[in-house]
Amino acid sequence: MTTADLRIVPFCDDLARTFHDINVEWIQTMFRLEPTDREILENPRTRILDPGGDILFVENTGRGLIGTCALQKTGPGQFELTKMGVLETSRGLGAGRFLLSAMIARATELGAERLYLLTSSKCAPAIRLYEEAGFRHHAGVMQEFGARYARCDVAMLYSPAAGA
Repeated sequence: MTTADLRIVPFCDDLARTFHDINVEWIQTMFRLEPTDREILENPRTRILDPGGDILFVENTGRGLIGTCALQKTGPGQFELTKMGVLETSRGLGAGRFLLSAMIARATELGAERLYLLTSSKCAPAIRLYEEAGFRHHAGVMQEFGARYARCDVAMLYSPAAGA
């Protein structure tokens, strides 16, 4: 498997259900779907896109769309990297790393001065991926945004100089 087998696909309204389904699969596997999840996943246009964010998918040749991620604008120049998931049957193919790289580039295009994420320590492989990409654990982000999800016990802030 190489990145030649992967490509980024932009969001369109026809893919709203796919965004929902990929995320519901991983959230329900590891956690429980919270009201905040439902609101975002059932209303991606109004909760993510209309306020200035974006949603991307990763497609694998032969498998179709296998992962997705969103950038939710939470303030001027500020975005949360959120709802990043890869289908269980497609994990280990490098799709998460490929998608994360595309989302960081997209955040830069959108003018992100502050890019952060919230997650759970149960997601250790994803946390390692985030660290490799340049995200660092950040107590201030946890204090400011961490209460949004009951499962959140990790908050990270992107530092471009820290990425590999």
